[in-house]
Amino acid sequence: MGISYRIVNTDDNIISCDTTFDRSGGIFVNYIDIFLEALSAEKGRSNKTLISYASDLRLADNAIDGGLMNADQDKIQNYLSSLPDKATSIARKASALRGFYKFLMIEKIIKINPTKNLELPKRKRALPKFLSIEEIELLISSAGDVRNSLRLRAMLELLYASGLRVSELCELPMSGILGDKLLIHGKGAKERLVPMHDAAINALNKWLNVRGDTNSKYVFPSNGQTGHITRDGLFKIIKKCAVLAGIEPNRVSPHVLRHSFASHLLAGGANLRAIQTMLGHEDISTTQIYTHVMPEKLKETVNNHHPLANKKVKR
Repeated sequence: MGISYRIVNTDDNIISCDTTFDRSGGIFVNYIDIFLEALSAEKGRSNKTLISYASDLRLADNAIDGGLMNADQDKIQNYLSSLPDKATSIARKASALRGFYKFLMIEKIIKINPTKNLELPKRKRALPKFLSIEEIELLISSAGDVRNSLRLRAMLELLYASGLRVSELCELPMSGILGDKLLIHGKGAKERLVPMHDAAINALNKWLNVRGDTNSKYVFPSNGQTGHITRDGLFKIIKKCAVLAGIEPNRVSPHVLRHSFASHLLAGGANLRAIQTMLGHEDISTTQIYTHVMPEKLKETVNNHHPLANKKVKR
């Protein structure tokens, strides 16, 4: 059924509505689907994000009396406060609601944003896990004991050398190799250039020399449905490498290599903004968490040399 709109009451928060479905005798718009379509088309959000937003918004729509289109700040606040979820899960649900109502405001569908002054439980951000440089060397060396060792060595080198997300590595296209750099398509369809050091370039070239599949657009192709190595496949191989290297498997994952990349760069005195760019973090606060896993002496190095560290804050 197509979407149709009509003015219902300009004195209320809702300006316009839709005749696609009826609830309790009233006429409401299916703005959740419209919002999700906008996220997909304009923001380039992943299917995983869209599914998560859809679930969170529909759950709230069913739980709140009158639904999301008739919710005020108190109803939203009470709903979030009633959830038995962890603080991180509640924060994610609140983020979905904020995005939804922001969209409705921009589209002039509502006049008041009920999520403007929400109070949420404080999130306790878990510190990132990372391996020591010696453990990284052991892990990469253990790739030689695994079938398809050239492919695995290249993947491990790239994860650690360039701080790639697991999906970015698995879906890396041949067109993304630009000499000593990689063109990465990250979250939100954002592109970034990340450098590779000599060891990573050498490992990648050795793999490309034996890769064989000239028809695939992926650097690490497979015969599966996706056409490239899957996240699960990569996880399993890396866990096997951890066992061979004498490292607890539960301490090793593609994301741990990404954390190790950032932590070791920061410990070596790298600029926090440069690390943010290479990781593809939208907000510098996400990158700053790596300062919390460093010894005090290394924190001093960052505080003394980072360009924003000594900036005076007005109180």
